[in-house]
Amino acid sequence: MSARLKIVRAGPQVTVQDLGRTGYVAFGLSRGGAADRLALYEGAALLGQDAGLAALEMAGAGGVFEATADIRIAFTGAPMTASLDGKALTWPGSHDMPAGSRLEIGAARRGTYGYLHVGGGIDVPVILGARSAHLAGGLGAALDAGTELPVGEDPGGPTGRTLPADDRFSGGEVRVVPSVQTDFFPEETRDRLERTAFEKDPRANRMSARMRFEGDGFGVEGGLSVVSEVIVPGDIQVTGDGVPVVLLAESQTTGGYPRIGTVIPSDVARVAQAQPGAPLRFRFVTAEEGRGAEAKAAEARAALPKRITTLVRDPADMADLLSYNLVGGVTRGDDI
Repeated sequence: MSARLKIVRAGPQVTVQDLGRTGYVAFGLSRGGAADRLALYEGAALLGQDAGLAALEMAGAGGVFEATADIRIAFTGAPMTASLDGKALTWPGSHDMPAGSRLEIGAARRGTYGYLHVGGGIDVPVILGARSAHLAGGLGAALDAGTELPVGEDPGGPTGRTLPADDRFSGGEVRVVPSVQTDFFPEETRDRLERTAFEKDPRANRMSARMRFEGDGFGVEGGLSVVSEVIVPGDIQVTGDGVPVVLLAESQTTGGYPRIGTVIPSDVARVAQAQPGAPLRFRFVTAEEGRGAEAKAAEARAALPKRITTLVRDPADMADLLSYNLVGGVTRGDDI
């Protein structure tokens, strides 16, 4: 019987997520998937497996988990407090989780979405080509206490590894390329968008993030008469009251609000991960600059395995200490 991950207590929104499902926009279903796609690639690098495997996405806080067999786990995304049977664990990092041990994941210290990966992935049924819950689309649901999730076959591999900390969890600058409707907005309005200090509104969710700011809105004459058309994650719609709203993983597939620009894909996670009140600023870049940024982001994802380092372990926590070769060589004693 394969291992199962048991949810003893669940945070406010724990869902199964992978890279999402493609090919269904024409049917009204957006891609969905992880709010922070980079976190899935980081988890795959830490466990030495495919980035397409499903993990648990935890919004704001995690929960308490147990495993029915020995498994490997990894943490990525928004740093959260984590402990195994009371001993603190490194985030981001990969660890062994023995059968029957208790994993506790608390609140996010920075950012919004943390990820719990398991060796072999969360093996729930595939629906329309993906295992992701798409809450807005009615596929899957937030997980409750008592749920037992099947774990896929894990070929095994090393644990006790980590990655350098990333800065995408505290807001910051977000690069924007022009949209098909950017020219609807006067140049002064576009310039003011770049100059304005925004904060993420607390009402953000997996569908979109509304911006808070001081001053006049960013509306455009005739904006409410725009014909509804295809929209994608990253699009910045400007509502009737002049408020910019960044569309995220579970965005609708069509919309009639004018779009002042589109956040480049590699910066969407910065918007999604920002906690309520976190500062955000938009900066327009050319389409060519946007493509260059995406190429660099792809190179960085491919290079993640090379950035992994070994965690420094406390000897007091190493039950198998005597199995390690602690002396790497022999010396006469007079050459040191």
